[in-house]
Amino acid sequence: MLFKNKYRIESARLKEFDYSATAWYYVTICTKGMIDWLGKIKNEKVELSSIGKIVLEEWTRTKEIRKSVELDEFVIMPNHLHGIIIINDTVETTGSVGLNSTKVETQGSASLQVVTQNLSNIIKGFKSATTFRIRKECNKNFSWQPRFYDHVIRNEKSLYKIRNYIQLNPLKWEIDEYYRNK
Repeated sequence: MLFKNKYRIESARLKEFDYSATAWYYVTICTKGMIDWLGKIKNEKVELSSIGKIVLEEWTRTKEIRKSVELDEFVIMPNHLHGIIIINDTVETTGSVGLNSTKVETQGSASLQVVTQNLSNIIKGFKSATTFRIRKECNKNFSWQPRFYDHVIRNEKSLYKIRNYIQLNPLKWEIDEYYRNK
């Protein structure tokens, strides 16, 4: 498909699905250029770099900042993160105040604007927070890939397979599709 005379990858998202709906989502978020910024695998275990530790802190903060979000299994690999995000009853927020299904019209400060907790906004917020901190504290050249992979988990069998994949990912690093032989 062409967009502005450039090649554009077709979306893998479910058509007609509301990504702010209560559901379980599997996501993969990769570093730009698949650079191993986040750590390394040593003896089949992940050793996080200082950048990877910031990613871990911000990932776990996701559930604290967004009251409608829970985190399930996740792993931070050298150049990507796999995780399961659960979106419960949608809560819209203005800054740090939660509002159940209430829209607030505000002008001025962006921190007081209503933010719908859909999957894209959650990932966007996570990427933004990590990038800001990493560039300030560690490496001004760090970037995430612009997009991310997501999959709506529809049943227990799928959830089990995804959890298993996440848990075993460090053990299979050298055969992982995201592994870059140096």
